[in-house]
Amino acid sequence: MRTVTDILESKSPAFNTISPNAKVIEALQMMNSVNLSYLIVMKDNNFSGIFSERDYSRNVILKGLHSDSCPVSEVMSTSLPVVDLHESVEKCMQLLNSHKTRYLLAFDNKAFRGVITINDVLREAIANKESIFDEVAMREAAEMQDHVF
Repeated sequence: MRTVTDILESKSPAFNTISPNAKVIEALQMMNSVNLSYLIVMKDNNFSGIFSERDYSRNVILKGLHSDSCPVSEVMSTSLPVVDLHESVEKCMQLLNSHKTRYLLAFDNKAFRGVITINDVLREAIANKESIFDEVAMREAAEMQDHVF
């Protein structure tokens, strides 16, 4: 069974970080330059939150704030689901779906290790579709059998 550790090991080291004191316009420029939809907000090498395109649209644009004067700390997401490094890819899929989010925060005890995105999970599912879909089919068949008898 593939885990959060497997996903993180397949990703490049995080380079998309920004300070909570940075202005939103700086964050947008950085997201554009690295071609990603989110930035990891770090303060003194500690995780503070995530700033995403969704945060920009919902917390800046819709609230009438200005990108050139608003700090990232005022509009970033801090309340996202957390996964342990040993969690399965299937558990990640369930959390993304149940929390209706695009990002999961991976921690090892209290140490931040990275972000698992919906795209990471989809890539993992596609790369390992035989084992994932066979497992799901077997589970569904077992559940159907339990309901029939």
